[in-house]
Amino acid sequence: MKNIGKETALGIQHLLAMYAGAIIVPLIIGGALGFNSKELTYLVSIDILMCGVATILQIMNSRFVGIGLPVVLGCTFTAVGPIIAISGQHGISAVYGSIIASGIFVVLISGVFSKLIRFFPPVVTGSIVTVIGITLIPVAINNMGGGSGASDFGSLSNISLAFGTLLFIVIIYRFSSGFTRSISILLGLLAGTFASIFMGKIDLMPVKEASYFHMVQPFYFGMPTIEWSAVITMSLVAIVSLVESTGVYFALSDICEEDLKEKRLAKGYRAEGLAAVLGGIFNTFPYTTFSQNVGLIQMSGVRSRKIILITGLMLVALGFLPKVAALATIIPASVLGGAMIAMFGMIVAQGIKMLSNVITESHDNSMIIACSVGIGLGVTVAPDLFANLPSSFQILTSNGIVAGSITAISLNILFNMLPTRKKKQASLVYKKESIN
Repeated sequence: MKNIGKETALGIQHLLAMYAGAIIVPLIIGGALGFNSKELTYLVSIDILMCGVATILQIMNSRFVGIGLPVVLGCTFTAVGPIIAISGQHGISAVYGSIIASGIFVVLISGVFSKLIRFFPPVVTGSIVTVIGITLIPVAINNMGGGSGASDFGSLSNISLAFGTLLFIVIIYRFSSGFTRSISILLGLLAGTFASIFMGKIDLMPVKEASYFHMVQPFYFGMPTIEWSAVITMSLVAIVSLVESTGVYFALSDICEEDLKEKRLAKGYRAEGLAAVLGGIFNTFPYTTFSQNVGLIQMSGVRSRKIILITGLMLVALGFLPKVAALATIIPASVLGGAMIAMFGMIVAQGIKMLSNVITESHDNSMIIACSVGIGLGVTVAPDLFANLPSSFQILTSNGIVAGSITAISLNILFNMLPTRKKKQASLVYKKESIN
């Protein structure tokens, strides 16, 4: 009984560490798509449930699916921009059609992709992660002002809440350690929401109107439709997520002292593809590994899959309780914006960390990073740059994450994979210049 209590406490710790990240994606997307409070409550609750399902699928070690490591899954931030763009051009039905199709695509290529890791060295993955963080910053800034279309956008109250939330997170992160530090984002959201109550910015009506229990409903937002440009976009997003997950897999295998072979990697990729298919059917989003839980495992020293199973089961249970989900929907946009700055900024920091070792290896890597980050940021700032291209291509070129990712992959093949006689000599010259 004592062990059950400890295991449950550890499971709750993992749930709290990932909860803020798990609910922010549906809140951002639901807000951008103009969902009402009822739709947003459903979106958050079903997302929580599917996070649990995706996590359980991944910790399995069956013949077909599961990496078999203590990994927690949640909505990927990579999909935020593309989903909003696809919905704006083709509607919400095309979003879920593309998510289902991309999930099937991942299941089909999982065996092949496990053999293609050489196409995604640190210079590519680091560039992609950096682009992801940078292209999401404008979303955070917009929310800090109160959200797109807000009548009080940029008001003193919104700015105060946003920076107050961010300052609270920074203070917690600076002066705490361990578990408290790992949930600094969640604590910041709670503090900002509490302050909002005294400023009259909280509407509890969605919580009052939400039921205590509901059943999940497939195709809640309508039957999916297929738009091939959207499918290609989400498939690219899925590949980026696989690249992100690969880093987490190897980090966990090192912590757990387990060797990862191609077949096991393929099962991990297959689990993510299956989770995306289920996400599309139940109107949620693609899922990827959450790195914050890896840090928690490293800090706690507890590497048991049983703990993560408990976390997954708790997430599933919470998904059937709309009132819990409704609590997340009352968080003001400005409070979310303050927390997003920290979260998205940490993604940028992680990307820079990944690039720190490879940028000094050669001039070639510097050019790959410069062009991919530059294109990713540039397209984000000026999404109409390619407005004169055929409409079927615009969904690819108008998203900074996808544009930056394609640039990084292509340039890495050009500079680092195609044979060249002067590559080795150039690398030695660059290292010599760096020393001098």
